[in-house]
Amino acid sequence: MSRVLAVSAAASHRFSKAPQLSIRLREGLGVDGDAHAGVTVKHRSRVARDPTQPNLRQVHLIHAELFEELAAQGFRVAPGELGENVTTQGLDLLGLPRGARLHLGAAAVVEVTGLRNPCRQLDAFAPGLMAATLGRDAQGNLVRKSGVMAVVLVGGEVAAGDPIRVELPAGPHEPLQPV
Repeated sequence: MSRVLAVSAAASHRFSKAPQLSIRLREGLGVDGDAHAGVTVKHRSRVARDPTQPNLRQVHLIHAELFEELAAQGFRVAPGELGENVTTQGLDLLGLPRGARLHLGAAAVVEVTGLRNPCRQLDAFAPGLMAATLGRDAQGNLVRKSGVMAVVLVGGEVAAGDPIRVELPAGPHEPLQPV
């Protein structure tokens, strides 16, 4: 069964987010009290380019299985340390199509908008970590493993242990691209 392993938030723009007992998702905004919440972009590099862009990165989700993969390469990473708001377990986040809806806990619903593009800040956290979060598929295509981004469709409280239910979009499924 897919579930929420941990939740994290940070009121300031920092790389890592502090673990929380629970977080509140706000419809159309993101995580209550998180620096990246808002209708328009909040990531500093994107704000510098165009502050009026819609915020497709309201919630960052990472699969805990990535931490296990990184541990096998000598990296110790805990929930929230890579900047994610929700750490999932038992869910192939990277295999989801664009528009997939994740029902988190009793009420919250987020819609997956795309992949998180790994950045150099990963290497500041641990040298070599950025390369470790990238890979190649059988066809040689680049695979970004550092999670997915989503927008909040329905607000609600989310906590560790909450179940996750996936609702796939109708029609042909579009693979995730970096947002």
